[in-house]
Amino acid sequence: AIACARKKKMASAAAAAEPDTGAASEEAPTQATKRIRRLDEAVVNRIAAGEIIQRPANAIKEMIENSLDAQATQISVVTKAGGLKLLQIQDNGTGIQKEDMDIVCERHTTSKLQQFEDLTTINTHGFRGEALASISHVAHVTITTRTRQSPCAFRAKYSDGKLVPEQPGASADPRPCAGNYGTQITVEDLFYNVVTRRKALKSATEEHQKLSDVIMKYAVHNAGVGFTLKKHGESVADIRTSASNTQRENVRALYGSALAGELLDVEAKDAALQVAVNGLISNANYSIKRVQLLLFINHRLVQSASIKKALDNVYSQYLPKNSHYFAYLSLTMAPQNVDVNVHPTKKEVHFLNEDEIVEFVQKTIERALCGANSSRTFRTQSLLPGASAASAVSVEGEGEAPRRGKEPAAASSSEGSRRRGDEARPYDYQLVRTDSRSQTLDAFLTKRPEEKHALQQDLRRRAEEEEEEGEQDKDDEEEGWDPIRMRPIKRPLKERPAPPPPPAPDAAEADQQQRGRARCLVWPESDVALTSVRELRVSCKDTEHTGLREIFQNHTFVGVVDKSFALLQHNTKLYIAKTQHLCKELCYQLVLRGFSHFSTLEFNPAPPLFDLLMIALDSPESCWVESDGPKDTLAKVAAELLQEKAAMLAEYFAININAEGRLCTMPLLMEGFTPDLAGLPMFLLRMATEVNWDEEKPCFHDVAREIGEFYKECGGKDSPASAPSKAAAAAHAKGKEKQSSVDAADDDVMEEDAMEADEEPEKEEGEEEGEAGGTATTWRWMIEHVLFPVLRSNMFRPPRTIADNGTLVQIADLKDLYKVFERC
Repeated sequence: AIACARKKKMASAAAAAEPDTGAASEEAPTQATKRIRRLDEAVVNRIAAGEIIQRPANAIKEMIENSLDAQATQISVVTKAGGLKLLQIQDNGTGIQKEDMDIVCERHTTSKLQQFEDLTTINTHGFRGEALASISHVAHVTITTRTRQSPCAFRAKYSDGKLVPEQPGASADPRPCAGNYGTQITVEDLFYNVVTRRKALKSATEEHQKLSDVIMKYAVHNAGVGFTLKKHGESVADIRTSASNTQRENVRALYGSALAGELLDVEAKDAALQVAVNGLISNANYSIKRVQLLLFINHRLVQSASIKKALDNVYSQYLPKNSHYFAYLSLTMAPQNVDVNVHPTKKEVHFLNEDEIVEFVQKTIERALCGANSSRTFRTQSLLPGASAASAVSVEGEGEAPRRGKEPAAASSSEGSRRRGDEARPYDYQLVRTDSRSQTLDAFLTKRPEEKHALQQDLRRRAEEEEEEGEQDKDDEEEGWDPIRMRPIKRPLKERPAPPPPPAPDAAEADQQQRGRARCLVWPESDVALTSVRELRVSCKDTEHTGLREIFQNHTFVGVVDKSFALLQHNTKLYIAKTQHLCKELCYQLVLRGFSHFSTLEFNPAPPLFDLLMIALDSPESCWVESDGPKDTLAKVAAELLQEKAAMLAEYFAININAEGRLCTMPLLMEGFTPDLAGLPMFLLRMATEVNWDEEKPCFHDVAREIGEFYKECGGKDSPASAPSKAAAAAHAKGKEKQSSVDAADDDVMEEDAMEADEEPEKEEGEEEGEAGGTATTWRWMIEHVLFPVLRSNMFRPPRTIADNGTLVQIADLKDLYKVFERC
């Protein structure tokens, strides 16, 4: 029954469908004869634009290549919303002729080639003439350009490849305007008429990152071109390279110094294959999370799966799993061997002998890595293993005190007391092994007997001179000792800072560095009503690194390495510090602190500004070239400028210049610390050239920085403390035949010193150090007993930059050393 019902149903359906079949057979010829129509030009252009300009990064790539073809040496890019709202590029290239501006945005208009055969010898980046045309079909484009021959620039606006008026009713022709040499292309509202494409793009942040990636790659390859990228409305650039940088310097600036220190140079040629490869690759010490491959073939940024696979195979033998490499490779081939017309965005090219060339590149990379894999390099990290290590140290210190404080004063049983004492006892690697009575590293440096004898006589003579000078001091004046043949420094008593309260005997005995602090004269913070100076002081407080300040205030001085480095200890960590960098920053802050209230170093006789400036211009440090003009003219102009600012310099910075153009005084920042006068000529030259004299705040900032730059070098070469004494000269002249008498005299002096130890103050160890009383005595003493005590005071506010630029570097940690010894 069911089968019969199905047959009836099928028969009725077939009968009902017979008329429709006939109608369909009549309409079939109509569907088969549809005509082929020519697409509208606007539709064609928009389809082509979608293939070439897929995202803002493609647009910027095309425009950068146009700028490079125009021989630009400086390219600046400004973006907004990842390039979707605004994408502006400006270069200093050859520009566009006014006559060519009518067709510059039309398809297939180019100056790179004229016939198809030219593709075999093409050396430019572009060749199709579709980049600007494609952009103008999906965005609003404005071009401002000026050639070297044109007296002014011309501006025009484009839409769909055609000129359009900037305002309704105005002419669409290019109109003259002011502008720099080169071309500026402004692209606004990218994909405004392709809604689907605009919605499919990622966030503005990710699009900006892709833009940055393209610009960074071109910046590394084109070392002779300066690149700048910044977001609209921001003053700080995200990317900035100089046209004078090398490729390695650009890698350091863009990808970090850690990578730049691990790069290997690659360079090879193969005459048979007509190919040359050069570039920079990371060695086996460096690895990253994803591959960074910058591949250029005939100066085109391209992608090659075969070359990438070859590099992956090579690095897999050297890097751990899931670790990758950085490689910048530039391949140069004969133009006739490369097919550049392969991909719409030109990101791929085909070339002859591809397998052989890939193998050649692979072997070149293998040789470079094999030759550099004999050792591994380990580098120190600035300051601390972690950014919060300084605070961690203080936390650790705070944690130890309560733990030790929990020890009971008395216990009911000796066993219970011993158990509680063991629990509170810190580990050995947590002990801070410092003592105020311990000696510095200088105590372990041996001296020859004749040097020791001469030094002791010289120190005794200096002590007698100081005692005689002390008797001449008056109650209403403060007199300072000037070691550079300067007259005594006198300052009324009313300007002197209040003397600090004397430390308790226990505190003085517990801290050896406090002895030198009494000799350091640092002014209290002056009361200044100038807003600019107050803002500069506040900026020092805002940029302060609290962890570094805790280190400097509670450090223990270990010793001086040389004029540039010194060792200090904080808790269980040992640091090496760049003394010149610290001194420069300290003196900058002291200038702001004592603004308009300085004591002075007085020159006698006062040197002429012109002579000092001529000395500076004769120095290679001035970088003077003939195109700058005659030296005497430059020195005269600089001297006149400083003399014009003499009143301000004298009132605010104690830099006195008399009417005859002579430098009379300089500010005294720390008593006992004398700058190297060899830097005085360059100081004056930089004051004339590097200071912004037009604005108040930048002017004060620049002058303070230049004073800090001048003070960073310790002087004393001509001082009585550093000049070889007569006793030292006599000791050297006696020679070996008088050695026994010198030793006997030395023993007598040492016995006499021991007898007078209770009557005379203890000599500083730094004062007995040096080579026959030479220069080393003075600058070592200044660093240990003047500079570092001031760094320990509350006046120094170390900026955060010190934590990153290597000024203070941790070189040892007691806990880590214990781990090493345990392994041994």
